[in-house]
Amino acid sequence: MRSVTTGGLRQLGVVYDVDGVLRIAPLRRQWGRLHALVARGSRDRRSLLGMQRVLGVLADGEPPADVYFLTALPFRLARPLRAALRHDQYPGGTLLMAGQSLFSGWLFGAGLERKRATLDRLAAEHPDTSWVLVGDDAGHDPQLFEGFARDHPGRVAAIAMRRLLGVADASTSTDGDGPPVVEAPNGEELLPGLRTVLGLENTEREPRIDDWFLTESQRGNPATRLRPWTEGNDVRLRVHGSAYYRVLAARLATTGPGDQVLFLGWRGDGDQQLGDQGPTVSQALADAARCGARVCGLLWRSHLTMFGYHVAQNRRLVADLQAVGAEVLLDQRIRPLGSHHQKLVVIRHDTDPHDDVAFVGGIDLVRGARDDIVHLGDPQSTAAADSYDRDPRHDAQLELRGPVVRDLHEVFFERWVDPTPLVRLPWHVVPDLVHRLPRHGSALPPPTPDPPATGSCAVQVLRTYPRRTPPTPFAPWGERSVARAFIKALGRAQRLVYVEDQYLWSADVARVFAAALRRAPDLHLVAVVPRPHHDAGPNPAMIGQAEAMAMVHEAGGERVQILDVENDEASPVYVHAKVCVIDDVWCTVGSNNFNTRSWTHDSELVCAILDQERDGRAPADPGGLGDGARGFARRLRLELMREHLGLTGDDEILDPDHAADVVRARSAALDAWHAGGGEGVRPPGRLRRHTPVHEQVEITLRRRWITGPAYRMVLDPDGRPLRARLQRTY
Repeated sequence: MRSVTTGGLRQLGVVYDVDGVLRIAPLRRQWGRLHALVARGSRDRRSLLGMQRVLGVLADGEPPADVYFLTALPFRLARPLRAALRHDQYPGGTLLMAGQSLFSGWLFGAGLERKRATLDRLAAEHPDTSWVLVGDDAGHDPQLFEGFARDHPGRVAAIAMRRLLGVADASTSTDGDGPPVVEAPNGEELLPGLRTVLGLENTEREPRIDDWFLTESQRGNPATRLRPWTEGNDVRLRVHGSAYYRVLAARLATTGPGDQVLFLGWRGDGDQQLGDQGPTVSQALADAARCGARVCGLLWRSHLTMFGYHVAQNRRLVADLQAVGAEVLLDQRIRPLGSHHQKLVVIRHDTDPHDDVAFVGGIDLVRGARDDIVHLGDPQSTAAADSYDRDPRHDAQLELRGPVVRDLHEVFFERWVDPTPLVRLPWHVVPDLVHRLPRHGSALPPPTPDPPATGSCAVQVLRTYPRRTPPTPFAPWGERSVARAFIKALGRAQRLVYVEDQYLWSADVARVFAAALRRAPDLHLVAVVPRPHHDAGPNPAMIGQAEAMAMVHEAGGERVQILDVENDEASPVYVHAKVCVIDDVWCTVGSNNFNTRSWTHDSELVCAILDQERDGRAPADPGGLGDGARGFARRLRLELMREHLGLTGDDEILDPDHAADVVRARSAALDAWHAGGGEGVRPPGRLRRHTPVHEQVEITLRRRWITGPAYRMVLDPDGRPLRARLQRTY
């Protein structure tokens, strides 16, 4: 619970002018949104991010605050307004409908006098209430709130103003005897200032799973049958392709009559070996089918091979498995420039559900992925880029048992039974007919009941699906629970966010991290990404990464460390992992990258884990919010950091501040050793400061104009509806 200072009055009330947050807004506000949409800058963090949390914190206070939503809309629109607020995850409250006419008043931003009269009546009806007034600077909120505070002295505890028309940092000001005014570009940065001026204090309470996980309504997709989360799961980390493939081969070898093997992938290479002596991917799956298991798969029906894609490899795997009675479909039920990027294998046993298992992460069944901790590359390596001759690759996968397996089975089942044609474009349909690819799958029974509980982890299954035409039956408006989950979890981050990611190149995603860094002054961000080729020019992707990195560095300064990895022979290691750990409490492993494409445009699959077992080693509660360090999240971070830093123990990196210091010191030592020509003993560790392309070569304005549109339309497209883009929400 939180205690709130109410200026001597018995009750706190919150009035939120919602005309600035609705999907359709008055013209002046829409103009401000359009201007912000095209604006680019490392300090531009304007968005609706965190506004729901601001109201939630006040509504859950002690005493709890009554929430009122003020609008110039007429009362006949109360029902759709309630639905919109509920969809956008605002807490419950009372509507104050001040308008009479939609077009003559609200549309053109009129209604100041009616809103003021409504506030005056509210103050008269609640004489013992102290008010927090929340709005933005794009309309008449400054004039409205200042006038109300002037005419009702002592009745306004604070004014919270979200900046929309200009780019500036958070600030708090007072004007004589008036109430304090807290201003910030988003809700995340508003909240600390409001806490200070209102005297909000965190008091001890038992942490809840939904402090971190999305609730059912927060997922934003009522059409899915996925549960909000499951408990009692056993989760194990498999770092590197060799470890994952070894376990996968063993699990496939146990299948028999009546069992099911279901998989989703971006690419499948049938000749990829799962071990030094085999079997190959095709052999392992074919053997399962020959033993009586039902083998079904969905691979992305990629773009043409002439553009560097892999449709030919996926076709070969389809043909290999068709020959033994397995069913694999090539699926292009996605946006035209999108891809199916989910990576999943589910194995269900007909006779013993204790053996049911699923695998989720960043590792596909592809050549080049079977590397190990030495990072000399896959023996079957094919270069992922010119700088990775032997393709050393760092990646991670989860092995999951327990009730979550049924939810992951449901993810596969929803896509399999989608009645939409697999491909629709003529240049896809004709080649697929020529190659005799299956046009649809046979009937698949619904997922079997939960496997028994077997561990201590709560797991939430998160996905990205874009809104498409025709609509996806299980996500007709799309699903962006991956983005929503990261936004919610980063809103609780206090000490350390550890990230491993293939890209980290979107300014829209970086804006969420930047807001967290501004909100929490003790928060560190340590991100491990691939190293760019030394001959690489400023391609569109690197320009996007430059924008993202500038934004987080602007927000966090020295608290932000972005690094890349090399092996002991100084060859760069391609970081393909998609991992995030926050305060050793909440963590994710999955297929998503930290870019707009993964958060909005492609299909993605992520598992968030919240272990119910605590790790009692100091610091026992790194975030200081009562959550405690959780066993799996801490083990995940420590295992990855030990590998990169060349450590054998955990003591130096248990504390978040100490861990950040060790990363800084060891990466600086390795950089200095290279700068000195590699003389003497090589310092321990593999991390080096990441030098992005924009620091190696000049990115001219002309090049930005040429490559910027390609980046935003092709490489990192935005799959959100226009209203969400205008509001910078998900």
